[in-house]
Amino acid sequence: HAAAGGGGAMAATDVKLAGTSPVWSAVKPFINGGASGMVATCCIQPIDIVKVRIQLAGAGNPLSVASGIVAKEGFGALYTGLSAGLLRQATYTTARLGIFSSLSDELKRRNDGKALPLWQKAVAGLTAGGLGAIVGSPADLSLIRMQADATLPVEKRRNYTGVGHALVSIVKEEGVGGLFTGAGTTAVRAMALNCGMLAANDQAKEMLAGYGFEGMPKVLGASAIAGFFASAFSLPLDYVKTQLQKMQPLPDGTMPYKGMTDCAIKTLKEHGPLRFYAGFPTYYVRIAPHVMITLVVLDQIRSTQSKMGW
Repeated sequence: HAAAGGGGAMAATDVKLAGTSPVWSAVKPFINGGASGMVATCCIQPIDIVKVRIQLAGAGNPLSVASGIVAKEGFGALYTGLSAGLLRQATYTTARLGIFSSLSDELKRRNDGKALPLWQKAVAGLTAGGLGAIVGSPADLSLIRMQADATLPVEKRRNYTGVGHALVSIVKEEGVGGLFTGAGTTAVRAMALNCGMLAANDQAKEMLAGYGFEGMPKVLGASAIAGFFASAFSLPLDYVKTQLQKMQPLPDGTMPYKGMTDCAIKTLKEHGPLRFYAGFPTYYVRIAPHVMITLVVLDQIRSTQSKMGW
């Protein structure tokens, strides 16, 4: 019995040691971030496709758009692009949450362990969002094109069968650079979203703790506040990104927009500033729960790991 007990104690010690290894400490925030983002995407994918369709049409009721998709294309169509969505989380969210966590820890260390001022959280969020978006850009482009395909005339459809087919086709037709179409806009949007999401989440947690909130109420409250700021900061850039990623050459061979600024100015002139917030309720319903699920799952993963000594 003593030997068995000793073996159990050694196994527990091994787990503890694994938790304190420098490699695991460095990799952990990235693995946790990717896993939490992938769980959220599986929950949110149907709302995401409705949001993309509304943006492409310029208007629409979320429920009627969703029922139209199910009636015309079947229930499975609501999960169009799930493979690309999961790859996007495995690259983009793994990178952005991992970078934010590592950056924040380093800034706290330099700040003698004290809470960071809001501007430093914002800088960490902007940096993490921009770098993460560049890593995730090819998967993001595949996702948008797969979701938008059914809205195009039959002869213009790309008919990608999955994210692998999409990536290979883009490289064949547009070169490796084609994988980064709209990457600048994607990065700027991600910087805005992550500044809103990650800085607001950290700040809200501190404020709620000051009011006596702890545990799950604090986590849920902070993630809801983070979801609102992430949506409000990023929707105008998301609108521009969607327009750039799905544009096709005009009859004379030129592209409708030269780039992000050109698209923004033309939209402003033709439709006014409110066009950038087309579909805000749907976008909020898409972004806020994704932000909330990601942050709540991330919190649960972290607390489970700390209980296990990881």
